[in-house]
Amino acid sequence: MIDEPTHPRIGVLAIQGDYAAHAEALAEAGAEPCAVRKPDELADLDGLILPGGESTTILRFLEKRRFFEVLEEFCACKPVFGTCAGAILLAREVRNPAQRSLGVLDAVVERNAYGRQIDSTILTAETALPGGPLEMVFIRAPRIVETGAGVQVLALRDGFPALVRQGAVLAATFHPELSADRRMHRLFVQTVTAARLK
Repeated sequence: MIDEPTHPRIGVLAIQGDYAAHAEALAEAGAEPCAVRKPDELADLDGLILPGGESTTILRFLEKRRFFEVLEEFCACKPVFGTCAGAILLAREVRNPAQRSLGVLDAVVERNAYGRQIDSTILTAETALPGGPLEMVFIRAPRIVETGAGVQVLALRDGFPALVRQGAVLAATFHPELSADRRMHRLFVQTVTAARLK
């Protein structure tokens, strides 16, 4: 009998955004982070983070490299966590303007909903997570304007979901990797670990 590796292997899509900060947060949360730039690098992963950046640029890269379909298959069967632009890519529908998405999260997301880069902000708010208020760094943030019945809302901004969960899919409209608080990454590592045991 072969023992499962202690730490789950979690990829970070390393195209745009602060993927190095995500990797550092994953390591601190008890996972083995792996940078992912090619479709075949998804093969041995237990989960994946889709970080921030510019969603149309990420989408163009994925389509040019014939990466989109492979990613779609992966996200349909393995745990995935999308932050900011990553949350946009996970949604079933994208608006302002419409664009292609992976469709694994039953939500409608509106791009650049809070204005330009200058309108970025840091908020601290209560969430459904234990441990008190959570710091949330919003940078050209999208807004989740609609969620399906199976989506659990864990945090709000201005009455709109800012952090949601649907099974093994997590999405945040903010950047948890830019905060010292590792609860979001620990939650995802726990989600990935639970999925491995099934």
